[in-house]
Amino acid sequence: MNTGNIKILLVDDEADILEFLSYNLKREGFQTFTANNGKKGLELAKKILPQLIILDVMMPEMDGIEACGEIRLIPELKNSLIVFLTARAEDYSQIAGFNAGADDYITKPIKPKLFITKIYSILRRYSDKNNPNETNRISIFNAFTIDEERYLVIKEEQEINLPKKEFELLLLLTSKPNKVFAREEIFAKVWGNQVIVGDRTIDVHMRKIREKIGVDCIKTVKGVGYKFNDLK
Repeated sequence: MNTGNIKILLVDDEADILEFLSYNLKREGFQTFTANNGKKGLELAKKILPQLIILDVMMPEMDGIEACGEIRLIPELKNSLIVFLTARAEDYSQIAGFNAGADDYITKPIKPKLFITKIYSILRRYSDKNNPNETNRISIFNAFTIDEERYLVIKEEQEINLPKKEFELLLLLTSKPNKVFAREEIFAKVWGNQVIVGDRTIDVHMRKIREKIGVDCIKTVKGVGYKFNDLK
């Protein structure tokens, strides 16, 4: 991985945390940029277009959840990874973060080696999907069409934009129609084995996907997981 080509934006209202994160990332060769609140972070993100944005949840002027939601509305930042850095471990804050479009969580306090290992893991996990040389892939179903490169679901000539996690969930289920994906497999493939999320996270995401695409093709298999049935 050529770290010198990767820009990482750090947004936290605590100066010592910004210094700690920036120092350890610079040692690995990453380009780092910092902001001390969500509003400034959003403005800086628009200018530098970072590959990875690390957001604190609790910040003045604009918190991390709100900033994440705003970032996900910017087309130029649609493939940027967003990771929350937080000491909060409640299920509701995690669900709110993922609903806003976050890709992962890192919990404070964290040791330098573990932090860097986590960053490399996150970047590798999404490197293929964010590769600008990746060829466009389109999957056509009876219910809708999925354009993987543009992160779009197209239904009756209407484009439906899903947040990254919702899109990846739909992509996973449609990769093998009629296969039942166990909850554990879904968590591992979409969030990664090292990510701890609340039990309701997947249910919230599935409900939102169903609401947005407006077709009853995602089936719940009680006690197991979910599957995709293409409509005839």
